[in-house]
Amino acid sequence: MANATGILSATTAGMATPAVARRTWPRWLALGAAMIAVAVVAVAWDAAGARLLVGALGLVLVVRGGMLVRGSAEGELAERARPMGAVAVAVGAAALVVALVSAGLSATVLLVGVPLALLATSAGLLARGGTSRRGGLALLVWSLLVTALLVVTGLAQDWDRAADLATVVAALGLAVLALPLLIGAANLRTLGAQPDPAPVRSGCGGCACGAGGCGS
Repeated sequence: MANATGILSATTAGMATPAVARRTWPRWLALGAAMIAVAVVAVAWDAAGARLLVGALGLVLVVRGGMLVRGSAEGELAERARPMGAVAVAVGAAALVVALVSAGLSATVLLVGVPLALLATSAGLLARGGTSRRGGLALLVWSLLVTALLVVTGLAQDWDRAADLATVVAALGLAVLALPLLIGAANLRTLGAQPDPAPVRSGCGGCACGAGGCGS
């Protein structure tokens, strides 16, 4: 969570102009609000909450993967981004099919996928070291607790109940991931409220402007 917020803050600080921020912040706000809405509906809608979460994840992967395949990244990153984008499109399409075909299968996907996703994220943070490592340790403890809770619930009660619990955990995770987007949108809106910088004249480096102009 803290790492994601830091990335968004760095992205905000690196915006070239307030004009870019003005175009960007509504998209981030809309995406964050949509993620929270999906999380709330998924928890309240017992019959199709799992399908909604799996379908939403699949849609995000297809859209983002398509952007990477089309070459939204530049330079050396593009060479790695395109294969990753193709994988994301394939996984996202499979998730959409699962969400459309079966509520039970969607619940099973979350039951298996939630612990694996938490553990994989923990391992990724631990590998980075520094502040990320401390966050990874905290997430690892949380991941083990969630995994144990799901297993105990499945064995002691039934696996349908465990799948419902996994749906709640997935919805909570989606809502948490939306918070950095909302924070980033607020930062971008503040940046966008600033006036655009004055254009620099062609051939002028600005070195003499403070002294009264190039002719001084």
